[in-house]
Amino acid sequence: MNTFGQLFRLTTFGESHGPGIGGVIDGMPAGIEVDMDFLQAELDRRKPGQSTLTTSRKESDRVELLSGVFEGRTTGCPIGFLVRNENQHSSDYDNLRHVFRPSHADFTYQTKYGVRDHRGGGRTSARETIARVVGGAFAKMYLRKQGISICAYTSQVGPIALEGSYRDYDLSLVESNPVRCPNPEKAKEMAQLIAEVKAEGDTIGGIISGVIMGCPVGLGEPVFGKLHARLGAAMLGINAVKGFEYGEGFAGVTARGSEQNDVFLPKEGGGVTVRTNHSGGIQGGLSNGQPIYFRVAFKPVATLLREQETVDDQGNAVVLKARGRHDPCVLPRAVPIVEAMAAMVIADEFLLYSIAKC
Repeated sequence: MNTFGQLFRLTTFGESHGPGIGGVIDGMPAGIEVDMDFLQAELDRRKPGQSTLTTSRKESDRVELLSGVFEGRTTGCPIGFLVRNENQHSSDYDNLRHVFRPSHADFTYQTKYGVRDHRGGGRTSARETIARVVGGAFAKMYLRKQGISICAYTSQVGPIALEGSYRDYDLSLVESNPVRCPNPEKAKEMAQLIAEVKAEGDTIGGIISGVIMGCPVGLGEPVFGKLHARLGAAMLGINAVKGFEYGEGFAGVTARGSEQNDVFLPKEGGGVTVRTNHSGGIQGGLSNGQPIYFRVAFKPVATLLREQETVDDQGNAVVLKARGRHDPCVLPRAVPIVEAMAAMVIADEFLLYSIAKC
């Protein structure tokens, strides 16, 4: 399964230590202006080596568009693209050729396929998400025309968490610090914790929150194509993600229906609105016109730069100390990935919605 989406589709290829990462976007409407500066900026938000809190691997991550764009606009044809790998240190992974890293995909891939690329995790590496960010950038360009915007941010690292919701913060501050947290003081605490964990050769997880603004009423399908189910599947397909919730999520289970129900009200100038948005902008599997907000939980990175007990591919007990360059916390670089996956889901649903409205 290397293709994502129904009408707006992304097919990806490539491994962490291969020649490059690339893909094909199919279903992108024709005539959309392609902002190359924006596209590259999205990749720069995801690329390694951007701060002391991330892996030290240095990659320019310059995208090459191979097809589907003419004179600065999309043609409606498949958009082929490639981002070349430039700074692989494959020898750093020689000690992993026959050893399974705890909580990594090494064991499951080897068992299922009988072969695996041990260099940086191969296809299981988060470097694969480059293609998702490119796909998401094109989806965002299309959604801009529809008045739809998407923003994600780091809301928790380990035990350090923001209180309240996205409404309580100035989301224009997300890119003002390397953690991508809209609260500058909390961002400093999070950065300090990540630095401490990195110095110990350990890793830490956290939560990324996202909000989608401007969706019309009716995106999604009411039975097996529920909008929140598609968003959840997209987020759970990101490396290291362990959980997804939208609206009040798990916190809402302690409340009563009388507290949770979003009461409908007449909208000034005509139409319908709601007094509250506990539903998170989705009811009955369909968007209801309110902001869609959600949270994505990321586990600590599985590869540690410290000794761990494990086994080799013959079942022998061994002690592993991984080498190479790894993120102590994926959250800062995962923010644009969460946005990209959300953007592709919404772009896909908007195209389906447009057909249904015809």
